[in-house]
Amino acid sequence: MTTEILLAGFGGQGVLFAGKILAYCGLMDNRELSWLPSYGPEMRGGTANCSVCISDKPIGSPLVLAPDILVAMNQPSYDKFISTVKPGGTAFIDSTLIDSECSRNDISCFYIPSSQLAEENNLKGGSNIILLGKLIKETGIFSPETVKKAVEKVVPSSKAHLIANNFRAFELGLDS
Repeated sequence: MTTEILLAGFGGQGVLFAGKILAYCGLMDNRELSWLPSYGPEMRGGTANCSVCISDKPIGSPLVLAPDILVAMNQPSYDKFISTVKPGGTAFIDSTLIDSECSRNDISCFYIPSSQLAEENNLKGGSNIILLGKLIKETGIFSPETVKKAVEKVVPSSKAHLIANNFRAFELGLDS
């Protein structure tokens, strides 16, 4: 089985970081995987998205044009990608920054006020990991233990002090 995931938002929201965590989860579970970042030249504040493919068989292309799972972290990303989600797919939407209500009835949508939750819990920059927690809870694509191990691998040693905050954000997502 192949699962194609698209994470999208502004640069600086941690879209690529969350995608890298998912890729490491696949690596730890001995799955085939691809991780393909895409961002505009503006970096922080510009557009950013990340395609992640997780599969039991070799992956033909790293491009995700019709995702099974969409994580939308801002309105422009939602507007651009919600129509591309495969029928039967799932969208995880930061309802703090996205006002739209999905009119599609062929996909499941989860509205999580992840930016607000991150701010209320003093987890600056944790919105991406809150959404990742909700994604793991609803899809079961990886175990929470695998995700925590991946976070420990992906967070650079110079920022190891942030691992606990990432775990807190992940737990908030699991509980939402």
